Amino acid sequence: MKRKNFIRSLMIGAISTPVIIEACKKNSIIDGSDTSGTNGTCTLAPTETEGPFPTKVPTSYVRSDITDGRSGYKMTAKITVGNVNNSCEALAGAIVDIWHCDAEGKYSEYGGNGIQSTNYQSVHFLRGRQTTDANGLVTFTTIFPGWYNGRATHIHVHVYNAAGTSLNVTQIAFPEGAGTSLTLVNGYSKGLSGYTYNNADNVFSDDKTGVEIATVTGTLTAGFELTFKVNVKA
Repeated sequence: MKRKNFIRSLMIGAISTPVIIEACKKNSIIDGSDTSGTNGTCTLAPTETEGPFPTKVPTSYVRSDITDGRSGYKMTAKITVGNVNNSCEALAGAIVDIWHCDAEGKYSEYGGNGIQSTNYQSVHFLRGRQTTDANGLVTFTTIFPGWYNGRATHIHVHVYNAAGTSLNVTQIAFPEGAGTSLTLVNGYSKGLSGYTYNNADNVFSDDKTGVEIATVTGTLTAGFELTFKVNVKA
């Protein structure tokens, strides 16, 4: 899968809220993807951009609960890592970092400038690191991500081997359409007016098979569970 040519115009001035249009997209499908890979096949995860808000010191955030007091609908993220060099069997001992925005589309560790006006440089919410178990699984307690202008809802994932060598940087998209969790939840206080859907997102729009779209189940009251598999070369 080809890499994207991205970061399109990070700043577009809006009245009081800057508009961010940057890399992160793929094609939209209504149903969630099979957690074994692309529609059940052994497919290497596409490489995507880390930016513009990557975790600055990921080794400092070894934890499973990354909520840090941010309000939003509870979500458990279960991410499995597979090795394409071993028929996508589970990869134990891999290091997995994730990070995403809060309900209002803001990132920790950044802000106070034109890209993000709210200054969150001194806090580290919604960022964490875990090591895969014997089943290649890591589990994070978080909230359902919000969105910001120019991007579909997404989660960033960076996978390393046990020695700390980078294996893949990718992104997770969310299923869309009537009755999906995105439609029900992702309004938060912002609503969905101006939202960028997967098929128009500059990272997910070329995902014709849905390899980057997670399976998301649950309810507003009980919370949600996201399942996703990242296949890497290890």
